[in-house]
Amino acid sequence: MQALTFAVVALWAVVLLLVAAIFALARQVGVLLERVQPVGAMIADKGPEIGTQVPALALPNLNGPGLVLGRAGGRSQLVFFLSTSCPICKALVPALRSAARAEGDWLDVVLASDGKPEPHREMIRRERLQDFPYTLSAELGMTFKVAKLPFAILIDGAGRVRAKGLVNTREQLESLFHAAELGRPSIQSLAADPPGLPA
Repeated sequence: MQALTFAVVALWAVVLLLVAAIFALARQVGVLLERVQPVGAMIADKGPEIGTQVPALALPNLNGPGLVLGRAGGRSQLVFFLSTSCPICKALVPALRSAARAEGDWLDVVLASDGKPEPHREMIRRERLQDFPYTLSAELGMTFKVAKLPFAILIDGAGRVRAKGLVNTREQLESLFHAAELGRPSIQSLAADPPGLPA
């Protein structure tokens, strides 16, 4: 009888240890899922395809003279669509500044939105965006079929779309540059169609 009691107590101890281990593993899986971010900008199927020539659009600029999209004299343009009410857009401003500094020898960062200019002028003042061309154009958003923000499009110096996608993090924004360097529409396309190994 004493041996049976000991076996039952030992069995309960093992069960409790297993339950604790399962809870610990579940917690670690949850932490891991919170930390894992999507790789690369989330490409959208709408709008001009990668490699498409961008129509030359003369656009107003709240921070200076007007600009022409897609005809930058050999310089690439990163068009970043944002909104005054988008907290993620505002959180990405430091990443845009960093990209403008790091890639300034070949890239111009252009901010784009639509609506009345007053809220945007206030955002320019508050977020110190005076150094960026800032255009308000509903036509531009419709041309690129921008449905969600923040959205970014990389246009090369010849006026062709090189990469595009929904960007929620600095890594996703930088993935547009990496995708363009690799000649891919997005970083995700590498997983779907990895480059062949040299023979």
